[in-house]
Amino acid sequence: MRAMLKRLEDKGFVRREESERGFVFSPTLPDSQARRTALGQVVRTFFNGSPVSAASALLGMAQQPDAKELDELEQMIARARRAQSGGE
Repeated sequence: MRAMLKRLEDKGFVRREESERGFVFSPTLPDSQARRTALGQVVRTFFNGSPVSAASALLGMAQQPDAKELDELEQMIARARRAQSGGE
């Protein structure tokens, strides 16, 4: 575990601070950025870099998305379409 934390610290992913009980490690990236980075790696590795394929796989995992989830997806697609056409 120490070796892994040392590698993460060397790469700049965590920072180490001394405490009464030893060291406390904390992430250096905000959660949102870490999620985006990790998800990007998953999409590149397992879906040939295609976010559409990844989204399709995620939808296939859901038993039956409820109406609220489907509405959220539709809104995200609409925002993406507006942004693509320069409307947002």
